[in-house]
Amino acid sequence: MTSKKQKLELTWIGKEKRPKLEPRILLEDAEKSYHAKHRVTESDIFDNALIFGDNLLALKALEQEYTGKVKCVFIDPPYNTGSAFTHYDDGIEHSIWLGLMKDRLEILRNLLRDDGSIWITIDDNEAHYLKVMCDEIFGRNNFVRNIVWQKKYTSSNDAKGIPDSHDHILVYKKTDAFERKLLPRTDKQNDMYKYDDKDGKGRWRSDNLLVKSFSESSVYPIKNPNTGKEYMPPEGSCWRATKDTMQRWLSENRIYFGKDGKGAPQLKRYLNEVQQGVIPNSWWPHEDGGHNDESKKELKAIFGVGNLFDTPKPERLIHRILTIATEPGDLVLDSFAGSGTTGAVAHKMGRKWIMVELGEHCHTHIIPRLTKVINGEDQGGISKAVNWKGGGGFRYYSIAPSMLERDKWGNWVISKQYDSRMLTQAMCKIMGFKYEPSDEQFWAQGKSSENDFIYVTTQTLDQAQLQEISDEVGENRSLLICCFAFRGNADEFKNLTIKKIPRAVLTKCEWGKDDYSLNIKNLPMAQEEPAEAKKAEKNSKTLPLFSEN
Repeated sequence: MTSKKQKLELTWIGKEKRPKLEPRILLEDAEKSYHAKHRVTESDIFDNALIFGDNLLALKALEQEYTGKVKCVFIDPPYNTGSAFTHYDDGIEHSIWLGLMKDRLEILRNLLRDDGSIWITIDDNEAHYLKVMCDEIFGRNNFVRNIVWQKKYTSSNDAKGIPDSHDHILVYKKTDAFERKLLPRTDKQNDMYKYDDKDGKGRWRSDNLLVKSFSESSVYPIKNPNTGKEYMPPEGSCWRATKDTMQRWLSENRIYFGKDGKGAPQLKRYLNEVQQGVIPNSWWPHEDGGHNDESKKELKAIFGVGNLFDTPKPERLIHRILTIATEPGDLVLDSFAGSGTTGAVAHKMGRKWIMVELGEHCHTHIIPRLTKVINGEDQGGISKAVNWKGGGGFRYYSIAPSMLERDKWGNWVISKQYDSRMLTQAMCKIMGFKYEPSDEQFWAQGKSSENDFIYVTTQTLDQAQLQEISDEVGENRSLLICCFAFRGNADEFKNLTIKKIPRAVLTKCEWGKDDYSLNIKNLPMAQEEPAEAKKAEKNSKTLPLFSEN
């Protein structure tokens, strides 16, 4: 009797009710962007991005351009512990927290390269629920490891119950194309190779010659040339090499018989022959990955105050993750930037980075921190380990307001904050076109393929104008025209598709909502819409997509 394999899914109230996000455009503020005054190395990276605003809207804004381009995502989301943190409220009701995380994780998965990975720090409060949800989003077969990081190295004597001293780091790959890198060998590991015969072969240490996997061809006596005594492997084991190989090792002086030359045989393991790196495991003690107190000291060295964030991550932890998951030049994304550690470490390691942060500390802490990194003034954290001298830069972006807003009669209209260029960019993104204005044809403002274009205008087009545009487009190309209105018969033009703004996009997105943050005060209340509002909505000339809360 066979049973069907059931897919394990995490269920919660409101799981299927997902927002229809508006793909906003990003606006650069050159005054907040910062670049080094000169190039320090040939590998300096200047087009990093710091985005200020709601991180779900920011991720949606990045989706079109960066889908399949991010090598590593690291996020340190609110742990939903019930504590009111300084820069955000961390205690959203459980099911709401899961829903808000799901929205973000689904886009983050889309952004990852096929050989990319995501690393999520979390504590026991939500770790196991988050694990099941990530199994569903990324695929259980793409789970890499749950890494246990020792965030505290001391315990409070007056703590109640069993105090926590670790966080989880959930690691998922996008596909099987992911390959983890090796960690660098430590001085302690290299110091084990303490012998040197001064024969040009370098330093070595003694290693066991025995193996448990039995092979009859590797069972034979080894004679100590100094004493004449013969050694046999214990019953059930054998030497790690055949007799011919062992004879060669003896002739090459690769077998060690102890300090006085009278001991049992051992193998000389040379440092230059071992793997020049260490395979990472799932237990990261604070000696290797740093701890919370270390990160607070790093922030104090930069800002003069160390208690800015409750659970900051040390630079050594991010350095360890990026060493395993990336190579120089790869793109790293952190959509919960916090104090900006991910960007600072990625910058020092020669990785390209994107960070998103909603809090005002984006301006008061992250920008000053990155400025010091770029100027080479930040010599804390991993700076000395990577010989950081400064260089590079970043561009600062804010998220554009919603493209549509209500007029005084409650109708949806194009936002007064949008000029023609912003409108064109936004419509390209919403309609699935890449914004790419042509210098030759005014109507070719974006394209979705080599022969499929879009033209956006707030004008009212007449039949003659449409005919002229149709003639220029020609038979082998197609053009989507988004205009305020048009006169004539659009069906006459086989190469044109004509849509009116804003009617063409009303049902595509949730308009006018600027905050999807993990902050309980921003969450809508489930309540019945008043009958008067429903009646007014019905009589409105332009129907809105969602009721206002």
